[in-house]
Amino acid sequence: MSHDSDLNNDLGYFDKMAHWSFDEFGIHSECLTDWDLYELLKARVTPDSKILDLGTAGGEKIFEFFPDCAEILGTDFSSAMIGTARKNLEKSGKKNVSFKVMDNLHMDVPDDYFDIVVARHTCTVASQIYRCLKPGGHLLLRGVDKYDCWSLKMEFGGGQGWNDPVPVSISDYEQVLAAGFTEVELVPIHMKDYFKSREDFKGFLEVVPILDDVSIGGQELNEELLDRYIAKNTVGGRIVLIRNYYGISARKPLE
Repeated sequence: MSHDSDLNNDLGYFDKMAHWSFDEFGIHSECLTDWDLYELLKARVTPDSKILDLGTAGGEKIFEFFPDCAEILGTDFSSAMIGTARKNLEKSGKKNVSFKVMDNLHMDVPDDYFDIVVARHTCTVASQIYRCLKPGGHLLLRGVDKYDCWSLKMEFGGGQGWNDPVPVSISDYEQVLAAGFTEVELVPIHMKDYFKSREDFKGFLEVVPILDDVSIGGQELNEELLDRYIAKNTVGGRIVLIRNYYGISARKPLE
């Protein structure tokens, strides 16, 4: 499938996502790995820092977790998401934050401009991120790996990343190294998400693209397979979903 076809499909999905929140599913998350993107971000920010946030969605993470600094630009390729972000910006009253629609694969930002680039759960091109960072600037990337929710995907016989020949964590890591970054670290992030009810869990699976053909407007969820998974993965009355993410930190060399 072409990039344009993929982009159009993703745009439709994220335009629908712009009007709901993960909070409605009442998820309790437990992180089993000591790697926190926002703690790493705070350690690198100074009052003069300029930050680019790729895949910003509605900008909620910026307002909740980003430290104060000179400038923050949040970008997303969904105009609906950026519309939500700008409404959130009005409510926040912040003057150092702005948002724009941008495709991460064709980045439209100045060269050697940002001190830090943050990318969360979004496609990136490491060489373009490298170009827009100042010498000595930092990249902080958090993504969803192939084996995320693997026991669920095994039950359903497929899902996001099922046919990827190489886990995206490895391909991203290799891209970052090839772009010229130094101090590159790749960390697997393991988490558990707990759901209080079958209804919450089903609703979550119907909007999050873990099972590719199900999320937002796709096929109906197979109820028999859903019940089989729940029977195997309920602990203390809560449904457990094992999450596998990855974190990458890197730095552009000083000239």
